Amino acid sequence: MAIGSDRYASRADTLLFLGCVALSIAALSLPAQWRDPLAQGLRQTVLAPFLLLQRQTELLARARARYDAVVAQRDSAALAATFMPELRAENARLRNLLGLAGRLGGGYIPAEVLHQPEPTNPLSFVVTAGRRQGVRALAGVVSPEGLVGLVESVDERTSVVVSWAHPEFRASAIAADGSVVGIVAPHGAAGPGVWLLELQGVLYRQQVLEGTVIQTSGLGGVFPRGIPIGVVVGPAGEATGWGRTYLVRPAVHPAALSHVMILTTTARVTGAFTPPARVRDERRTGDPP
Repeated sequence: MAIGSDRYASRADTLLFLGCVALSIAALSLPAQWRDPLAQGLRQTVLAPFLLLQRQTELLARARARYDAVVAQRDSAALAATFMPELRAENARLRNLLGLAGRLGGGYIPAEVLHQPEPTNPLSFVVTAGRRQGVRALAGVVSPEGLVGLVESVDERTSVVVSWAHPEFRASAIAADGSVVGIVAPHGAAGPGVWLLELQGVLYRQQVLEGTVIQTSGLGGVFPRGIPIGVVVGPAGEATGWGRTYLVRPAVHPAALSHVMILTTTARVTGAFTPPARVRDERRTGDPP
């Protein structure tokens, strides 16, 4: 019986298919004045549910496409918003470098910070300027905010720069008002103290107020006078011997650098640097009345 029912179903499907083909041929052969009203009647009765389903399917596909476009735009906006602070900071730094170049007038080599020369040495980095650009060893390295470090070694197209946090870094320093002189050195070789400086060699009878801006003095012929180093944040402990030591918060953090300038002259550059906003605020609050 299963075989007979299958044959009956197959025969009925075949007859239905042939009937549809015959009706199609007959409809195509009808005159236009008969064919159009008949087609309209079929669309409004038998085919109406199928046409409605087709319309809903098209609307759903269109809404899905719009949803995908909105999601893509949202993701792009979120990605752009994620990188917006970095891009703004880099643009601001580049503008500051251009302004610094205009104020210096000459005697500098611009360079981009690449990476650390050694994974275990976070206190030095490589820049994209070398012997071919005129860089020499022991040349001062600055940014718009102030002192960065000095050139340790020079290759043909790159150079290794040691930052002020390097244990062997030293710079002759002076207060912005010229009242105090001393030597600036890293506060520590490891731990949190490595990101602070010390103003050493201050005479015992002299006191440096918190918020005093410390600059390079120009002595020694390595750094020109007038480069901001940092701001005094307080004494480094009890005074010993004939001198005092003060902690200095640097004006530049090496991790935030993307571009620097390598000085090729040790001429005085007073007025070429603009301290960051927080340094200016601290100087106003820390200066004596």
